[in-house]
Amino acid sequence: MRILLTGSSGFIGSHLRDALRAHGHEVVCAGRRPDGSGCAFVAADFAAAPPRWSEHLAGLDAVVNTVGIFRETPGARFADLHVTGPVALFEACAAAGVRRVVQVSALGADDEAESGFHRSKHAADQRLLALPLDACVVMPSLVFGAGGASSAAFLAWASLPVLALPAGGRQAIQPVHVDDVVAALLALLQAPAGRWRGRRIALVGPEPTTLAAYLQGLRAGLGLAPARALTVPAPLMAAVAAAGTGLLDRDAWRMLQRGNTADAQDVSTLIGGPPRPVAAFIPRTLAPALRTTAEAGWTVPLLRVALALLWLLTAWVSLFVFPRDESLALLARSGVPEALRLPALFAAAGLDAGFGVATLWPGRHRRLWALQAALVLGYTAVISVALPEFWAHPYGPLTKNLPILALLALLWARDR
Repeated sequence: MRILLTGSSGFIGSHLRDALRAHGHEVVCAGRRPDGSGCAFVAADFAAAPPRWSEHLAGLDAVVNTVGIFRETPGARFADLHVTGPVALFEACAAAGVRRVVQVSALGADDEAESGFHRSKHAADQRLLALPLDACVVMPSLVFGAGGASSAAFLAWASLPVLALPAGGRQAIQPVHVDDVVAALLALLQAPAGRWRGRRIALVGPEPTTLAAYLQGLRAGLGLAPARALTVPAPLMAAVAAAGTGLLDRDAWRMLQRGNTADAQDVSTLIGGPPRPVAAFIPRTLAPALRTTAEAGWTVPLLRVALALLWLLTAWVSLFVFPRDESLALLARSGVPEALRLPALFAAAGLDAGFGVATLWPGRHRRLWALQAALVLGYTAVISVALPEFWAHPYGPLTKNLPILALLALLWARDR
């Protein structure tokens, strides 16, 4: 078949794109920019004005929409990406006579939805199913698989020495593996005409579980022993979610409390058997590599916070704690002219503070790590010449630079 796929660079979209091509289908990828897969490409940004779909739909056998965001940003709104853009595509499909349209929605996108994510998905679902198309809506639960941002976050969470569980982790969920999601989508695209028309199809794991059991199951898949659990009281969790930081924001907390489960009969029918359980999510051969990556998901941020505190506290101590006369005396012994000693002290403290703030800034910072390493090496060289006794100091003010340099090398390598 010749299939138009939106969101082909996303998590589910990229897995589906590769599976479609492996099964001999011709895939036309629609997105903001080419995804690098070599597929035929149509420029289509749902956050902007939609393209003239009539120019691109001729000769297509099916359309699959996998575009979705879990959180809004200034340039990506639910109303645009989940409603206006997809609905324009669906209506163009009806006008062009496209044989089949599949919408990837989300479990919980129904009349009872409370979150903006679910409500916007539901609005597009409703419009699609009202059109004269052989169309259906698939509603995945929490999807696990390689390349998934939520999968990486849950693996990092599961690998913690102690599991912090919101309200004890008793919330009902039903995770499904991305390979089962893709297999179900393939079956829907290849099914006889009208077989699934007008249906809302839940894509879930074989049976419901709890958040706590899911995390412990991922730990087992990583080859880790069960972890002790720490209950985070629901009011405290609600306050954290309201701040909008971390894995759970206000909407995600509401969705988790509501539960996310459904009957697995449809997905079992589509893929020819029950979907895989959590215990089969992680192949044994991949467990060591995934465990290393998962643990880096929380150890590397921890190292960055520690490094930032080192710079910030150093600046604070230099300006407000350590006797200024002694600091100026050390600068004098280091060869700094008298007129420049006070400016040098303020400049050094300001640089330390700037490094501390920059270390906490999200993103990759290879240049920052290199600059910090250069400064540490410079300090070490100057002090070694002017104040060599610090090498013999029992508190190790210079020897501590060695693990700091090793940490900077690690961060520099990871950010590559």
